[in-house]
Amino acid sequence: MFPRQTAYDRAITVFSPDGRIFQVEYALETVKRGTISIGMITSEGVLLAAEENITRFQDENYSRKLFIVDSNIGAVVSGYVPDGRVLIEYAREYAQHERFLYDDIPRVEVIARRIGDIMQSFTQQGGIRPFGVAIIFAGVNSDNTQEIFVTDPSGSCIKYKVAAIGSGYEEALEYIGKYYTSDIKLDDAKLLVAATIYKVSSNKKDLKIRMLEIPLTTKEARFIGLDETGKYLEEAKKKYSLQ
Repeated sequence: MFPRQTAYDRAITVFSPDGRIFQVEYALETVKRGTISIGMITSEGVLLAAEENITRFQDENYSRKLFIVDSNIGAVVSGYVPDGRVLIEYAREYAQHERFLYDDIPRVEVIARRIGDIMQSFTQQGGIRPFGVAIIFAGVNSDNTQEIFVTDPSGSCIKYKVAAIGSGYEEALEYIGKYYTSDIKLDDAKLLVAATIYKVSSNKKDLKIRMLEIPLTTKEARFIGLDETGKYLEEAKKKYSLQ
């Protein structure tokens, strides 16, 4: 640890002598403690998925981590979920602004960059803290291009073909890298994502996976229920020989 670190880790506006902003690093650690979330581009559309911890008597049809931002854009969060919910509301409002301004569905990159800008602004002001959440935005644009962007507490906004955030994200990406191809179909992607989440989850016995897909044919985001994802999980365990 750098000497006198405590003099710098309480202030968001001050760099330490070795060029670090500790509060941002702490926020990034919060993201790593969240359950795994994955985004994937396929040849037939985009797919988002997340492991969700569902408590007793909780309504299983209500997702805490997956959101529809606009008809053509979905999002999944990891980390401190309440922070993510607030940012999703910002994203929805900005998506409506873009629709009104351009009379067209919003582009994924425009929405993701706007949220990245908001997150970055919370690293420059005293008396506040960074958002303790990362978000994967995924969708289909009006020109049929498919995009995935990831924003995190630092305010970065990076484009991917496959993205993973949360606990075990490195292992998840390594596992996906063994099987992923750019021409993968949506149904095959669901099996691969389910297998990956099962592989990295610490709660294999009571694992709950929720998914959201946006097909190229409709550009309409659709939640996939737990019953359906449960079937994908069982099929994935057979296909990928998981115990």
